[in-house]
Amino acid sequence: MNKLSVSELIDRENHAWGELRELLDQGENTYTYVPAQPEQGEEALYQLQVSTRSYLGAVVYETQGIVVDHGWITLLGAGGESVYGGVTSWNGLSGEPAIEALPGMMVIAHDVAGGFFALDTGKYGGTGQVHYYAPDALEWESTELSYSEFMTWLAEGDLHQFYETFRWQGWQEDMAQLDRGQVFSYYPPLWTKEGSGESSSKAPVHIAEAWKMALEAK
Repeated sequence: MNKLSVSELIDRENHAWGELRELLDQGENTYTYVPAQPEQGEEALYQLQVSTRSYLGAVVYETQGIVVDHGWITLLGAGGESVYGGVTSWNGLSGEPAIEALPGMMVIAHDVAGGFFALDTGKYGGTGQVHYYAPDALEWESTELSYSEFMTWLAEGDLHQFYETFRWQGWQEDMAQLDRGQVFSYYPPLWTKEGSGESSSKAPVHIAEAWKMALEAK
């Protein structure tokens, strides 16, 4: 199959970035991003073969990544100095892989508790829905959301409720402990009866350590 060129994938008349920025601006959850370097955005579009008409295309073309809710969730973009890897390097589509790719899944985001969000591209039937690797259950769970619906959830969803058992008093201040490419390791782990955001001790670890668990999950 012939790949579309970058110029064919950049749709300036129907670029979704303006709509997406409006969604994020109007949402209750905080977000920040660093613009993508043009060559990295173009390369990501080309490797993914997605148009900027889509939210995914807009994110990878316009941003290195988007950090949501005081840094708790990182949405992958084209990659760059502000984030650890991008959509292509997380999914075996670049010459410099960030982590080991997971067949049948396209990782699109991760959180500081060691959870990961990925599109089902074949592992669970190729539904295209976002699945969440839950570190308290050690398994992938369907959110039943498309990528665009997932973006709406990031903007205005109740993230506090979703992460209620993972968080602790003062977690926002503790985010400063994390360097680029790090997440928190909980002890006791979240999947144990004793583990929780409040009761477990937390220490920074490289995100690759948390990803090993997700790779092994059913």
